Amino acid sequence: MILKDKTLITSTSPKIQAGQKQELDVAFYLRRAFKDHPQVFVFNDVKFKHNGETAQVDHLISYTYGFILIESKSITGEVSINEHQEWSRSYRGQWQGMPSPIKQVELQQALLKGLMRDNAPQLLPKIFGKIQQNFGGREWHSICAISSNAIIQRNKAPQDIATRLVKSEFIADKLLEIMKLPASIPNALHLFSKNTRPWFSEESLARICQFILDQNILSPAHVEPKILAEELNEPTPIYQEKPIQIEPTFTPPIPAEQSCTINQIDLACKKCGNKTDLQPRSGRYGYFVTCGNCKTNTPMKTPCPKCSSTNTKVSKRKESYSLVCGECESTAPIKV
Repeated sequence: MILKDKTLITSTSPKIQAGQKQELDVAFYLRRAFKDHPQVFVFNDVKFKHNGETAQVDHLISYTYGFILIESKSITGEVSINEHQEWSRSYRGQWQGMPSPIKQVELQQALLKGLMRDNAPQLLPKIFGKIQQNFGGREWHSICAISSNAIIQRNKAPQDIATRLVKSEFIADKLLEIMKLPASIPNALHLFSKNTRPWFSEESLARICQFILDQNILSPAHVEPKILAEELNEPTPIYQEKPIQIEPTFTPPIPAEQSCTINQIDLACKKCGNKTDLQPRSGRYGYFVTCGNCKTNTPMKTPCPKCSSTNTKVSKRKESYSLVCGECESTAPIKV
């Protein structure tokens, strides 16, 4: 399931455009393979902070047994990695060194591990109601997706690096090879099977996915595309003069000193119009309220009451909810 699309940056820089095209190509293959998969959740272009450090992950996969981080790298020409894991690339016939994308994604993985570990009590249940679970034993993988037109000198690369380097069109095959997913989400009977890998319950996986969305840092200056390339042979869009907006994912609230607060939003049940008995809840797709009369679920997300933009997001602080507009940067408290 795709929970976050790639965030585009309008730019005339050939380097940025090439990088974005590569990320969109990988996102396209991920979408085609996993958009309806019940055990695989895809986040494209995720940025988060932890312990004063910031990490940006090109593609993050959360699945039944753990996490996979993918670094997209746009390279035209040849790629070579020596026995010291040092990378070099050819450009117009000339070889030059380059930073290791594998080392880069490993650093991002370490920061994400720390973030998850420090928030385990709110993400994972206690065993028998007493022992707090942690993320120990869960699987962590990191790979690099490289441009399809690149030439990889695999015979010279260390085996550990060569197996984590994959061209864009093979990304889904590589992920399935890593994940080794069962036919259905495991349950208590799974403990007696031969596959003893620690797994996330469906509820825990939903909490983890919502937590990742909540942590994501999204700049209002960025524009998210509505769709990726529809056909493999079509050119991938880099930017558009009139960007198409989609329902964006959650972003942390804008500090009060940087925002403009407007009148509160009074929610009402979309079925019966009830305004007085609404129970706030959260799920895989964001925050919503459940009507006490007819049990209908109604999203908290609404168009901005100030500028009518649909580029809005719902934020939560303790028991308070707010609507944040990505266009006019205003915030409005939500009454629930």
